[in-house]
Amino acid sequence: MDNKVLQNSTIDIKIKLASLWAAVMCCYIYGDYFSFYVPGKLDKFLQGQTMLDSPVKLFAASVLMAVPSVMIFLSIASRAPINRWLNIVFGVFYTSIMVLIAFISIAPWWTFYVFLAIVEAVLTSLIVWYAWHWPKGKLNN
Repeated sequence: MDNKVLQNSTIDIKIKLASLWAAVMCCYIYGDYFSFYVPGKLDKFLQGQTMLDSPVKLFAASVLMAVPSVMIFLSIASRAPINRWLNIVFGVFYTSIMVLIAFISIAPWWTFYVFLAIVEAVLTSLIVWYAWHWPKGKLNN
């Protein structure tokens, strides 16, 4: 019998944060995709009856979705102090949005959306928690 223990690798905080942002983006994409299965939603979409019914609203939604996408890269590429605060600020912001969306989306056909909003809120809360507890190192003098 082999008594070896599986090794658990240490994952850099930047990789954890980038992975969490990627998971958030996957939930956003699936939520929007699954919404087309709600009866009548696709017909309204094809008729142009959406929440994004003006150039300004469409641009605002694009900015709102671009931030988490860019945070995947910034979580890996930016310096620790800036990285930490970007993740805390945007993590709190997107957690708040997802909690709000979970509450206003409660309806039988939108249960999937509420579920995904809760998952997204948990993921963005984890982003805040990991960023807040960023590992400290020694200063090189």
